[in-house]
Amino acid sequence: MKMLEIKKLYKDYGNQVAVDGINLKIEKGQIYGLLGPNGAGKSTVIGMICGLIKKTSGEVIYEEDTNKIRKWKENIGIVPQDFAIYWDLTAEENISFFCSLYGFKGQELKDRTTKTLEFVGLTDVRKKRASEFSGGMKRRLNIGCAIAHSPKLIIMDEPTVGIDPQSRNHIIESVLKLRDEGATIIYTSHYMQEVDDICDRIAIIDKGHIIAEGTSEELKNLVEDKNTLNLTVTKKIEGLEAKLNEITGVQKVTFLDDEYKILTLRSSNLISNLVSVVALNGGDIKNIVNEEPSLETVFLALTGKKLRE
Repeated sequence: MKMLEIKKLYKDYGNQVAVDGINLKIEKGQIYGLLGPNGAGKSTVIGMICGLIKKTSGEVIYEEDTNKIRKWKENIGIVPQDFAIYWDLTAEENISFFCSLYGFKGQELKDRTTKTLEFVGLTDVRKKRASEFSGGMKRRLNIGCAIAHSPKLIIMDEPTVGIDPQSRNHIIESVLKLRDEGATIIYTSHYMQEVDDICDRIAIIDKGHIIAEGTSEELKNLVEDKNTLNLTVTKKIEGLEAKLNEITGVQKVTFLDDEYKILTLRSSNLISNLVSVVALNGGDIKNIVNEEPSLETVFLALTGKKLRE
């Protein structure tokens, strides 16, 4: 059964089209991943789903076949990338306040606050001010404030950005538990492996269009004729990216942390050509790793850019 359906959703800002006729259907109980480079239209789509951005045209239809966000907004929980918490309030006060906005009070409000603190792992610091929290604790509190009213649809925008691995694992486990308890989740992240690990379906958005949609495996099958090679070098070589891009079969070259990531078509002599070009330009290769097809491979192939570009 559907939780959310988007039909021909369109948004322009005068001379700029942000979302161009998107169609999308999200089923109940799914974790649905939205991937796209900066400026692709993800935030605009999310804003229109929540009613925070007025659509130019198209429909956003919610669970009960209503397109009236005013009738359905109490069923939505939003975990924004920027913290939406009060720094001078304690964890308990923050969660209690945001839950009370949905009409809860008295013993039920106390029970929901206690349950939510336990869910996000902040019971032991419930009396501590948010300003004193670590980055990971702030992220968990951000989630707690969004879910205390038991929303049917939870929108999570980069919920694990800038935190330690332990907090990230806690949040990922919480997302899966929310799904198992019946919530539907729209999830955006710059961490490809997160999306691959937890999302039931994934849409890739670029320039206001959905350019691919499906399960992780279905998306990877789109690039079965492509390959990713990781060349680790002793130092970055000026102009090498352009030289590597000139090799037949190379589709995209990016450099990060002493490593050239090269998206290629499958070819028997491609590696030897790459090695030759690196050597001729004064490079010293430390290691070459052949990557299995991944969501990052799909993303590079379809958009021609890294997720953070």
